[in-house]
Amino acid sequence: MAIYQIENQLKPHLIPNEVLVWSGKPKTGIIFRGSDLYLIPFSILWCGFAIFWETMVISSNAPFFFWIWGIPFILVGLYLTVGRFFIDAKKRENTVYGLTNERIIIISGIFSRNVKSLNIKTLTDVSFTEKADRSGTITLGTAAMGQTLLQGTDWPGVKHTPQLEFIEDVKNVYAKIIFLQRP
Repeated sequence: MAIYQIENQLKPHLIPNEVLVWSGKPKTGIIFRGSDLYLIPFSILWCGFAIFWETMVISSNAPFFFWIWGIPFILVGLYLTVGRFFIDAKKRENTVYGLTNERIIIISGIFSRNVKSLNIKTLTDVSFTEKADRSGTITLGTAAMGQTLLQGTDWPGVKHTPQLEFIEDVKNVYAKIIFLQRP
């Protein structure tokens, strides 16, 4: 997506006298994260056991209740094993970031648009991680343990700390945020 297309998505959300300082979007495609080191083995075990359970129930002519009992576990297992990668990729494909002289705007969503606005002056605990190619992620607040364990998954009840994920030249964007935070 070209920079002018990103800016066109952000312009309707700007208030009078607000200036767009930077705009960008996360890297697209399927991405493996650090949390996948334990999520992938866990998801394979989960899904494998759920399929084993369902197979044993069906082959043993167990009551119908047991047949349907295993279906949600299989669905969760399939989401954890495969589906979460595609949902995360689609969500990042639909995400744009904007940094203005007053706030950070994050527009995201798959089926509907979610607009998050964070006041630059009230942000605390802004940090970033940088990779060798100078891309990285800026975290806008303190990351909860559940978020660290479930990176890249949307799970009901898990609140994620806002982030500018997988952006190019992360250190430069971070410096702009810190500069705008000065009194």
